[in-house]
Amino acid sequence: MAATSILPGVQTAVEVLTARFGAQLSTSAAVLEQHGTDESWHPPVLPDVVVFAESTQDVADAVRICAAHRLPVVAFGAGTSLEGHIAALRGGLSLDLSRMNALVELNVADLDVTVQAGMTRLALNDRLKRHGLFFPVDPGADASLGGMASTRASGTNAVRYGTMRENVLSLTVVLADGRVIRTGGRARKSSAGYDLTRLFVGAEGTLGIVTEVTLRLQGLPEAVSAATCAFPSVTDAVEAVIEVIQSGTPVARAELLDETQIRACNAYSGLGLPELPHLFFEFHGTPASVQEQAEYVATIAASHGAAGFEWATAAEDRTRLWKARHDAYYAGLALRPGAKGWATDVCVPISRLAECLGQTKVDLDASPLISAVVGHVGDGNFHVLFLLDPGDLTQQEEAARLNVRMVRRALTMGGTCSGEHGIGYGKKDLLIEEHGEAIEVMRLLKTALDPDNILNPGKVVDI
Repeated sequence: MAATSILPGVQTAVEVLTARFGAQLSTSAAVLEQHGTDESWHPPVLPDVVVFAESTQDVADAVRICAAHRLPVVAFGAGTSLEGHIAALRGGLSLDLSRMNALVELNVADLDVTVQAGMTRLALNDRLKRHGLFFPVDPGADASLGGMASTRASGTNAVRYGTMRENVLSLTVVLADGRVIRTGGRARKSSAGYDLTRLFVGAEGTLGIVTEVTLRLQGLPEAVSAATCAFPSVTDAVEAVIEVIQSGTPVARAELLDETQIRACNAYSGLGLPELPHLFFEFHGTPASVQEQAEYVATIAASHGAAGFEWATAAEDRTRLWKARHDAYYAGLALRPGAKGWATDVCVPISRLAECLGQTKVDLDASPLISAVVGHVGDGNFHVLFLLDPGDLTQQEEAARLNVRMVRRALTMGGTCSGEHGIGYGKKDLLIEEHGEAIEVMRLLKTALDPDNILNPGKVVDI
């Protein structure tokens, strides 16, 4: 854990921030530690000071003060990122947006909502269900919606409803000099000017700080059904999903858990499933369409060796099933008490998924490390969780080797180094391998919007 030491120049900025924010500011050791630590394998790196913003004006004022003193600013939502996004690599201000959690405007007829960046997805869906609506992007963690926009989050529903890229209509963003801009309106399409919304979605707080998000909503399905089934191998499971997707069946969720992850979930969540690779499916629609989809998928799965097709139609059974899936990270950690989890991911075209995942499993099985695989396989995305002794450099080097091999394999297949975790500072070198000369364009954008490099410096691209 990096020590926080307030240097003279930083002290002056903190004094100005204190005069503006008073009790909204903290330099206590516990608060600093919280804001330098996320869910990733990276060691915590603490900021010098934390400000709890309560409005877009607060954010603008804080950024303006920091710009005047060239103090780094790192936005903080829920702390659930996985590639060191919120680490204060150069000290400075952690700008906590969690108090900005209001629903600003709900338009039921237009199926959209505007929320402050600190509202979490579960809190939003709790507000929406009384209107028969829901927001479908589900990364598992109860992340803040501003953070989800900033990391271009995805999740279990992406195969049917898309990622944050498809579900964000517009943003309110504070730029590096404290200016506030709106990137668009509520219209479902526009040909007016540059697409600034997509520029900031996925920028990880390096180009601006998102303070409000306008989101596309969906109607709650009339009927929902979930199912699990076991397969002889991961390859059999993935080939079944590929056939389902290529058939055009509108599956809402198609999740893969390998045999190690199933063993972990059995112990952690009390599932009692055979210790074999499993697919978890979910279907949305009318009662008739859901039954038709499920029966068709069951037939395809059986043709690839699936057994034990079990249905969960009651809401409480589905909730238990998907909670177990969302708890997979913590279940994996419980396989080796005291271990540190290194979670990584790649995404490839669906037609190459079986090959990519199969070769990755060969590498993992040959390694002495304990690892587990889960995947949003309906859109070609899978994750590996390495369980490491925090003080063992040999294990860290082995995880790094396997991670690089997996990413390079995905890149040769037309894939990407991250389907949803993002870049942070953990995958910057791999991003260069993926994009080549396009990295220079990213640097130009960063320099143009943040010439003093105060917004989340050291992340995504180096200046």
